[in-house]
Amino acid sequence: MTTAKRLVRTHPDQLLVGLVSISDRASSGTYEDQGIPALQGWLEGALVNGAQFETRLIPDEQALISRTLTELVDEVGCDLVLTTGGTGPARRDVTPEATLAVATKTMPGFGEQMRQISLKFVPTAILSRQVAVIRETADHAALIINLPGQPKAIRETLEGLKDDQGNTQVAGIFAAVPYCIDLIGGPYTETHEHVVKAFRPKSAVRVK
Repeated sequence: MTTAKRLVRTHPDQLLVGLVSISDRASSGTYEDQGIPALQGWLEGALVNGAQFETRLIPDEQALISRTLTELVDEVGCDLVLTTGGTGPARRDVTPEATLAVATKTMPGFGEQMRQISLKFVPTAILSRQVAVIRETADHAALIINLPGQPKAIRETLEGLKDDQGNTQVAGIFAAVPYCIDLIGGPYTETHEHVVKAFRPKSAVRVK
C-alpha cells in the first residue's frame, strides 16, 4: 500500500472523513458500489461546515481492512471513518474484527443503538455485529464506525427515525458523533437540525 496524502483542513471546523466500502463483489467490479455514494451524500446534506472525503473500495479481507483503517487515521488524518458492509455472520464478514484490531478504545453504545434502530424494521437486526471504536496515535485520534450495507439502512442509522410530523422517534447515532469528536480533540462539527440534531451538554455548546 502506497503512502497516502494527508488531508489539510481548509478551515478549522472542517471534518476530515474516511469512507470505506467493504465488498468482494463491488470491489471486483461485479456490481456498482452504493455504500460510498450513500455515505457521502448523507454527510454532505447533514454537515453545516462540510467535509473533505477520502474513499476506499476494498474486498472482505481482514488484514486489508485493518490496514486501510490505520492508513486513514494515521496517515490521512481523518477525524471520522465510516465503513459499510461486512458486519453480518457470514464467513467473509470480518469488518468488526478488523476494526477492533486497530482500536485503542471501544464505543459499544453506537452498536447497541444501531441495532435498536434496525429492530424497528427487521428481527434479523440482532445478526448485525457493527462496532464503533476510537483509534489514538501520539498526536491524533479518530472515531471509526461500522455501518450497514444498504443506503436506506445507512440513512436510518445515521439520522434515526421520525414520524410524519418530523419528530424524532428513535435517535440516530450521528446525534452523538460531533460531541464524541470534540472529546477526542477533533473539530467542532455542526449539523443541519432538519437532518439530525447534534447533541452536546450546554457547557460544550459554542457561543456564537
